[in-house]
Amino acid sequence: MQQIIALAVVALMAGRLFWQKRKNAIGRNEFLFWLLFWLLSGLAVAFLKEVDALVARLGFSGAGIDILFYLGVVFLFYLVAKVRIK
Repeated sequence: MQQIIALAVVALMAGRLFWQKRKNAIGRNEFLFWLLFWLLSGLAVAFLKEVDALVARLGFSGAGIDILFYLGVVFLFYLVAKVRIK
């Protein structure tokens, strides 16, 4: 059920992204960046069992979703720092 909700959120955000691009509210590079981000997010959620197996092979004890969450938080902090520097 959680995967379905997460995929619905990803689809909603991708749809909103296309809507913003259609209205020319965002540039081409920003559109491509966020499109890639949401596609990778959707793939990570869709193939969560494979992510779990990869995480286990790398020696981490947490579940794949935990690692994806931590990476997402780190990525968000990076974006906030980048915006603050500008």
